[in-house]
Amino acid sequence: VVKAFEMEIIPAERIVAQIGGTLMLTCNTTGCASPSFSWRTQMDSPLGGKVSNHRTYSTLTMNPVGIVNSHSYLCTVICGERGKKEKSVKVELYSFPSDPIIEISPSLIAGEPAPVICKVPDVYPSHHLEVLLKKDEHVLHEEYFLDDDSTNTETKTVTYTFHPMAEDAGKEITCVARLPIADMDFEPKERTSSQKLNVNFGPQNTVITASPGNSPMEGDSLNLTCVTQSNPPAQIVWSKYLAEESIQHLTKNNVLFVPRVHFNDSGRYICEVINLVTNKTEEATVDIIIQGAPVITKLSIEPSTTVQEGENVSIQCSAESNPPPKIILRRKSDNADIGTSSARNILLPSVMFQNGGDYECVAENKYGNSKREITLNVKYGPRNTMITVFPAALKEGETVTMKCTSSGNPDPVISWKKKTATGESEKISKNATITIQNLKSQDLGLYECEAYNEFGKEEKAVELYVQARLEEPDQMIPFIIAFSSVAAVAVPAAAILIYVSRQAKINGSYSLVKALRLKV
Repeated sequence: VVKAFEMEIIPAERIVAQIGGTLMLTCNTTGCASPSFSWRTQMDSPLGGKVSNHRTYSTLTMNPVGIVNSHSYLCTVICGERGKKEKSVKVELYSFPSDPIIEISPSLIAGEPAPVICKVPDVYPSHHLEVLLKKDEHVLHEEYFLDDDSTNTETKTVTYTFHPMAEDAGKEITCVARLPIADMDFEPKERTSSQKLNVNFGPQNTVITASPGNSPMEGDSLNLTCVTQSNPPAQIVWSKYLAEESIQHLTKNNVLFVPRVHFNDSGRYICEVINLVTNKTEEATVDIIIQGAPVITKLSIEPSTTVQEGENVSIQCSAESNPPPKIILRRKSDNADIGTSSARNILLPSVMFQNGGDYECVAENKYGNSKREITLNVKYGPRNTMITVFPAALKEGETVTMKCTSSGNPDPVISWKKKTATGESEKISKNATITIQNLKSQDLGLYECEAYNEFGKEEKAVELYVQARLEEPDQMIPFIIAFSSVAAVAVPAAAILIYVSRQAKINGSYSLVKALRLKV
């Protein structure tokens, strides 16, 4: 049986090929022992490929496929006397070889415009191209190339100005490129590329939290934590407002820890956050008030704790606490309140020695109280110097004791002198008390007591002399009287006449006056 002469082209009638790829057209025959093959384009353009003939088939290979291959190709087979046959196949081209390329700055700054560029490489035919820019699932921009008349592959670029926000950090920008050509069967017809956004922002929403709170008790620990939103993480600097608008820098950490707070830790604390990329700063402040029982910070006496009588003296007590303390300053000896205030000078003008002693400062509020003491030492010269003689009325041969006392600060030094017959004073003792035994006439005379310290001296005197004699039938007895005189300030002492009697019993008692018979 002789087969009929037939031919076919594979693929038949129509083929879709990607530019840059490889395409092979095959022309097969049956029923012909020695066929002759030829290939041409419908417009007699160059083939743009390589022909390879075999015994019963011929191939046209296009590698790589280019724009020149966009034709209808005709295969002609001649089989001797059996005639010739022809068939054609249309080659339709496209180019969509790779995913889009996204170009975004790796370091965006929130609020500042930034271009987003999407490039679709080597696309053809570009008038079918559709490009979408999306942020996550939200479409930012769409672009179509309907009016494009390119006759070759081109890289198409879409540019969109994007205003990133802080909340965009970590989100994705996606470029979706589509090439939807009707009646062309190829895959993929959609390509995508995505890039995460690195948005530098802040600092913003900076806040300070205080633990255990803004008003801790004195002695408690305090944690101040500064929290901010920033990319990249911000540098944090803690500082504190001081007097006269100066600032004390504390630490570079997001947590400021004070293990044991004191009243002077009260104040306004500042957390300053700095983003070195965005070159922006932000501050947050918190007012800390330390509460607790008073602490006396100062108890002083000016000009000194030791002063001379007559100087002006200022006693000052100050304390700190929250709530503010009530301060009482008083002398302990009489519990007399000198003053009540929060912190002020208490003036003792022309201080007297009676003002000396221990002073107490008491500071109190609802949380408790605090006490401190200080001593005011008032120096003054001798005063109230006094001589006492015992016994006040004397006989020759008896023992007499004379004692000199004086007050002063420091304690006065006591010394005794006696007037001699020449009128000069002779030092006889450095003791406050002198004792004369077996009193004789030569012991009579003026005795002087001197009280001395670095702030002055005071003198007193007493005179021992014969005032009268007692006449008896068998004897005359001398009586001696002590008379106190004043060198500095007169002091009434034993400046009276004393009569000494012999012992007489009258009505069961002794009478000094009646027993005496005076002869002056």
